[in-house]
Amino acid sequence: MKRQPAPAETLLAPDRLSDRLADLLQARIESGELQPQDRLPTEQELAERHGVSRTVVREAVSRLKSMGLLVSRQGSGVFVAPVSRAKALAFDPAVLHSLEAVVQIVEVRRALEGEVAALAAQRADDVAVERILSALAAIDAAVAAGGDGVEEDLHFHRTVAAATGNPQFTRLLGFLEQYQRDAMTVTRANEAMREDFMEQVRGEHREIAHAIAAHDPERARQAATTHMLRAARRIEEADASVRAALSDALVPRRHDSKGSAP
Repeated sequence: MKRQPAPAETLLAPDRLSDRLADLLQARIESGELQPQDRLPTEQELAERHGVSRTVVREAVSRLKSMGLLVSRQGSGVFVAPVSRAKALAFDPAVLHSLEAVVQIVEVRRALEGEVAALAAQRADDVAVERILSALAAIDAAVAAGGDGVEEDLHFHRTVAAATGNPQFTRLLGFLEQYQRDAMTVTRANEAMREDFMEQVRGEHREIAHAIAAHDPERARQAATTHMLRAARRIEEADASVRAALSDALVPRRHDSKGSAP
């Protein structure tokens, strides 16, 4: 008797199919439905079961591998990772898609950046201080040239992290950048329309840089924490048109049922 295929668990309303499939598989792993060392269904089986393309399956599996939840075994397939395997840091992709979540990421950075700046103030040598001051000047230069200064702003914070001498801080801030880049493009445009906002941001960056240059850890900690507090407030206090533009920038790209962009 021919075995009937399992009912399709179709993924509807595709915002990003690979993320939705990855979330579904991750939930099954975390609930214990899929146990450590269990073999995952084949790529074709997963595609048929969920009504998506094999490309979508590959992307979802790749994401879970990068998180340390799945491992490949040559010639055997893909398996749920052993429980002892370290997991990579990852946030729910939905964190990219709401104004509230952007503020939450700023709060995460607030908890981090104050200590980073304090350590930089303790440890920065003359070369590190010079790099921080150069990165600070690059923000104003970019804006004066007609740019938005987003990449220069991010680079400034990475340079402060590098001054701690601890590469893990640089890696962590680099990870968080992916959750802020689109939002920063809109919020810096918001700041550009408000001279008081622009000057406030400039002053906050200068205070961080100068506190580090003065090797004053407490001043640097306070300056970086204040900068993050005010960054969240500027988002929350943006006018309706800016908030609408920010929300539009955070809307997830939609994919068709075969996982290709429209």
